[in-house]
Amino acid sequence: MVVAGFLRLTLSSLLLGIMTHGTVAFDMLSNENLAVYWGQNSYGAINPDNTAHWQQTLSYYCKDNVIDTFPIAFLVDSYAEGNLPSIDLANICNSGNADYFPGTGLLNCSFLASDIEMCQSAGKAVTISLGGGSGNIHFQNDAQAAAYAKTIWNLFLGGTSKTRPFGSAILDGIDMDIEGGSQTGYVSFLTALRKLMNRSKKKYYITAAPQCPYPDGYIGKTLNTVGFDAVYVQFYNNYCGLKHYNNRNDWNFATWDKWAKNVSPNRDVKVYIGAPASSAAGSGYVNSKQMTTIIQQTRSNYSSFGGVMLWDVSDAHANHRYDKAVKQALKSHP
Repeated sequence: MVVAGFLRLTLSSLLLGIMTHGTVAFDMLSNENLAVYWGQNSYGAINPDNTAHWQQTLSYYCKDNVIDTFPIAFLVDSYAEGNLPSIDLANICNSGNADYFPGTGLLNCSFLASDIEMCQSAGKAVTISLGGGSGNIHFQNDAQAAAYAKTIWNLFLGGTSKTRPFGSAILDGIDMDIEGGSQTGYVSFLTALRKLMNRSKKKYYITAAPQCPYPDGYIGKTLNTVGFDAVYVQFYNNYCGLKHYNNRNDWNFATWDKWAKNVSPNRDVKVYIGAPASSAAGSGYVNSKQMTTIIQQTRSNYSSFGGVMLWDVSDAHANHRYDKAVKQALKSHP
């Protein structure tokens, strides 16, 4: 026990040293942030030597200064077996290579703790994303939702539990990628979770990934009531997507900017351009040259602009490091 405690202390000291000597801590108020989802292996191809396009473990993508935030995708079901959530991380952590906690439908992916902590030590934020295209994030009422905040806190954030999917790693917050169902209880859930977050010295974040049509049908009312830190607006697979950037009757970043300044309870909320990382998306992909123009013009015109969100990291790496091109555009100021 003494040795384990010593090792934890040594690791903490090392990480603090890294942060102190050159690594810049994550800044949500920056307008140069790049958030890229990890976990679902959107690219999907199997590379024979397993070194490139097949989704790599999280630490693989933290070795440079390109990506600032990694929402882990996804927590897919709020109540699975054992009344605990279930998670799905494609090829990285699944029932074929990891065990479930006994009596639950929750995978034990604790081997990812060191990856998560490595990314955090490099000044990156790592969150858990709830939902996804087939997600089932539901509550029967406000009381159940408020109680669920403690579950998420104990499993992924600053609380304690014997069933923490990522072991000792303490994530930096949650993301709500809600693409179906009812908003019942969401405000109560997030309000209770924010209270838990605010009691901690650690900074936590709450983000969402609404569709670009305004207001979003699945989380719009919640966005108007809860103070989110950022919204990763999905400007793809919709009439208001990036492909329609030159048609101001469709492209509606201006609408989201007005929402940020006049409706959101957090007037410092940042609005990201959510984009596909490759042409494999249903619709909405634009090449890096077009994306650079969109980023620079949008940042110049709208003070709520916070950066770009990409789906997902496997596609970005396979697509000639599209994430790198986007980060370069974010860092350049014409």
